Amino acid sequence: MIDPLSVSAVAGVLGTIGSAMAGEAGKWAWESIGNLAQRVTGRQLAAPSGAEEREELARLLVEGARRDPAHAQALAAWLTGLADGESEQADAVPRLLPVSTRYFTDRKGPLAALDKEAGRKADGRPRQVLLHGPDGIGTSAVAIHWGGREAHRFPDGQLYADLRAGGPQGAADPATVLRRFLQKLGVPADQLPATVEDRAERFGQLLAGRRLLVVLDHAHSAAQMRPLLTAAPGVVTVITARRPLAGLDALNIPVGPLADKDARRLLTDLAGKHAVTAAKAALPGVLDRCAGSPFALRAAATVLGETAPRALAGQVFADPVEAATADRYARLAPNSASVYRSCALRRWPAIGPAAAAAATGLTEAEAAEALDELAAAGLLETAFDGRHRYRPAVRRHAEAAAIREDGLAACATAVRRTVDHYLRLAVRADYAALPQRWHLGPLYAELGPDGYPGEAEALAALGAELPNLVEAVGAAEEFAAPDLVCQLVEALWAVQLKAGRHDELLPALRAGARAASAVRPPVAARMHVQLALALTELQEYGEAEQQLVLAAEVEESDGHLRGQATAVETLGLLRLRQWRWAEALQCFDRAVGLLDGIGDGDSGQADLPRARALLARHRGRALRGLGRFEEARASIEQAVAFFRGTGEAYNTARALTDLVQTLIDQGHGAQALPLLDEAGVLLERGGAVFHLVPLAVLRSLCGGAGE
Repeated sequence: MIDPLSVSAVAGVLGTIGSAMAGEAGKWAWESIGNLAQRVTGRQLAAPSGAEEREELARLLVEGARRDPAHAQALAAWLTGLADGESEQADAVPRLLPVSTRYFTDRKGPLAALDKEAGRKADGRPRQVLLHGPDGIGTSAVAIHWGGREAHRFPDGQLYADLRAGGPQGAADPATVLRRFLQKLGVPADQLPATVEDRAERFGQLLAGRRLLVVLDHAHSAAQMRPLLTAAPGVVTVITARRPLAGLDALNIPVGPLADKDARRLLTDLAGKHAVTAAKAALPGVLDRCAGSPFALRAAATVLGETAPRALAGQVFADPVEAATADRYARLAPNSASVYRSCALRRWPAIGPAAAAAATGLTEAEAAEALDELAAAGLLETAFDGRHRYRPAVRRHAEAAAIREDGLAACATAVRRTVDHYLRLAVRADYAALPQRWHLGPLYAELGPDGYPGEAEALAALGAELPNLVEAVGAAEEFAAPDLVCQLVEALWAVQLKAGRHDELLPALRAGARAASAVRPPVAARMHVQLALALTELQEYGEAEQQLVLAAEVEESDGHLRGQATAVETLGLLRLRQWRWAEALQCFDRAVGLLDGIGDGDSGQADLPRARALLARHRGRALRGLGRFEEARASIEQAVAFFRGTGEAYNTARALTDLVQTLIDQGHGAQALPLLDEAGVLLERGGAVFHLVPLAVLRSLCGGAGE
């Protein structure tokens, strides 16, 4: 058991909680530690930032625990609960490596170099390899084939990430990659560190004693790589890229074209010996055009019997991938060619039939058939969920074909239709995932929450489409359509509140804030508030406060009391995060006063009961921080009663969680247990699974009552 009187142990817990505030458990734990610090020291303390301040706070908590057995018991419960949570993560063994291609040919040199690097004696140097070569040459195939062949070297698993997926310039954000890696290694969503630096540190800690393979496919730059690298002696990291990456300290292994004999072998494996024999006269020309590119050879295998690929007649191509792509495109049916061109006009991370139908005007069934043809032709890659994406080189060809054949106006129309499809999808799902909230976008009244059986299903749909929705916001911004940007950003509210993923949302939220000056005040303020909430979760407190001040100024200038109250309320939530309980209470009381000024028929009047209930809950949290437990309990009970009455499961559960904490603070743990059970059922039913983690810790703080 961890010694509750160890300053280093307490400082370590503070660091763990402080880095995990992107999730509900981390936020709740951080606020609760602040409450404990207030009680132990008898004074209000500022939330620590940095190792030195955490060490000083740990010293104060340990001194208080030595003076008071009750404080020692509470501190021990915190440390033990968090340590138990860590121990549950130790056995996660990820198996993320894709299946290798059946027809893998040659590559003896790169494979031998990988064997040598993986097998060398540990000497302090990290085992990091960069496989590089032009698009379509097979660097990914080498990495995946070697990883599958050598799986016995890595009993603790394999991690894989395609770094093309989404993000600026088609490069995945390291924070997003680390989120997925940490979850696959067993870190609960609610305990994920907020910043990329803390995620990288946690990643390194988890890998320190493991024998594990990490494959980072299609790397963009050394800067993208750095947070994903580790010096753990049992870890081998294999990176693939189109070129050597300046500044990356790794063993560089070039992957070049297949030799003529290996190209013939691959072509024979793919097309069959009979087809190769029948095309004997044309074979030299085919091999010459393919130039040892596996991608081009796979394209040629399907049409080997033709004397000359039709797309190549009279044309000169820069590389064999471009030639093969053009040839495959020339053979497409009209509907498939239309989908091929229209879906390439943005970097959509995952293309499904509904989006393809929206872009082209085809029916969804026709679009699905076209996507299947494109995948069969090798012009689209298919993900595990059945949706598709382009290789970068193929997308460039498709985009150029769209501009050349359809014209800029038609291209813009296709993108706009696709963006509108994602907006309507997001509005319906957001409405169904959080139906009681205050909606501003005009489509909410028109569409409603149709199509989803419950909140969990709607939230899952939003989560699955989140990368596409972020890309849609970028497209709307490029169209100079601020109203469309803001409608899309508002429709991200439920996934922002209930699923976190603030780092993924941040580019869209920043676009919303940029668009705010061109839209009406309530919408503008909403954009600033949404960005501020994400910045708060990512611990960018200074910028978050600036956004909230802007939101309040916008609403005040418009005379919109409801929106002004929201901005002031959100500033109070920021103060809670900073353990500035008295200032938080002042914000909440000011927000209540603003709501009291809203008369019959004024904007926001219909939302007043719910707004007051939310503020009652937040006031209770601030009062608890000030040690005014009876007042806190009464205020939170008001919120619980309201949300129970309206059937709003999510906020009922969150208010119940606060009420349980207050009862524990008063020594009434046994009374809290039924409320914990109720909150757990409501959260699970609503799909907010990552909010369940705090309940287990609270149960341990009830003193074992009811067990």
